[in-house]
Formats: sequence, C-alpha cells, structure tokens
Amino acid sequence: MISILRRGLLILLAALPLMANAVAAPSAHDLVQDTTTRLLADLSANKEKYKQDPQGFYAALNTIVGPVVDAEGISKSIMTVKYSRKATPEQMRTFEENFKKGLFQFYGNALLEYDNQGIIVDPAKDESGDRTSVGMTVKGSSGAIYPVSYTLEKINGEWKLRNVIINGINIGKLFRDQFADAMQRNGNDLDKTINGWAGEVAKAKETTEKAVEKKAQ
Repeated sequence: MISILRRGLLILLAALPLMANAVAAPSAHDLVQDTTTRLLADLSANKEKYKQDPQGFYAALNTIVGPVVDAEGISKSIMTVKYSRKATPEQMRTFEENFKKGLFQFYGNALLEYDNQGIIVDPAKDESGDRTSVGMTVKGSSGAIYPVSYTLEKINGEWKLRNVIINGINIGKLFRDQFADAMQRNGNDLDKTINGWAGEVAKAKETTEKAVEKKAQ
C-alpha cells in the first residue's frame, strides 16, 4: 500500500508542471482589461499620495504595467537594427531600463491628471495569430473622446504590449524618430543618447500632447 501511495505521489508531482502549463494564459483583450482595471483602482486609492510622490507612482506602474510590456523588443525597435546591432549587451540593458522609466513618466503624468472621466476597452478582436490589437476609448477632461489602440504580440505563449497608437499618433514610430534624431544631434554617440533618453521622452510627450489636442479641436 505504501509503495502504491509513493508511486501515486511521484506521478502527481511529475504532472504538476504539465498542469501548470495547461492553465491558459489570459487573452490579449483580458490582459489589457485586467491591467487597466488594476491600474485605475490603484490610482484611485493613491492619487493624492502619487501627486506628492511621482516616483512612487512610476514604481507602481512598473509593478502593474511592467510585466505586460515587451521592453526588450520595443527597445530594439526604437533603436532599429542600424543602432541596436552596434550596441553592447550592457548598453541595451541600460536603454531598456531608461525606456521603461521614460514610458512610465510619459503615461504617469497624464494619468495623474485623469479624473475618472471614462475609459472603455473595446470588444475583443480575432486573436488566432501571434499579433493582435486591443482598442480603447478614453474620455478627456474637456469631454473629447480619444481612441487608443494597443498592439500586442504573443511571446512564449503570453501576450506582451509592443506599441500604442493614441488618437492616430504612433508612439513607437515617434520614439524611433526621436532616437534617430538624438543620435544625429549627438554625433552618433550611443551612450550620450541612451543616457539622455528621459529628455527625449519629454520632447515626445510634448509633441504628442500638441498633436492630440489639435486633432481633438
């Protein structure tokens, strides 16, 4: 009897990894919906604190949003092959971290101004391939409606965010153009461009806000 129980236990332990892998990863739509819900709940509970401590908010964004972002893939896309193939692993890691910080600052400042006007995730689209998009509508403080589209790719069986289009403005392309322009201004000094990325994100944010406001008029 003991030997039978032992064998049964061994079979169960061996099957646990398979059982874990059998649990379906969330759909792209559910991932965006769940992340948005968690983010807004955290913002609602801590908004006043975050206004006094923006760095705390960026840390919360990293905890909630960070895991669903393909930071490595987006970083390489922003650099483009022209520059990423020349970068060392250390330079790529530094830029990936600077990219995430810049991204959270980009969205964080806008979110701190959000006053529960209304965010609705669109119905799910076809997710049969390895790339899909999830739409969202955001109501601004002035009452204007801004369409947002998240591009996601399936990586190792899980959906990860690869790009965002806000009111027709492609943020990935904006960042790529910003990086190429910075490299030109910095005499193709990769370290200087990587370390100064926060300033480039600030410029991109200003460009985006002006463009979005113009479209909303």
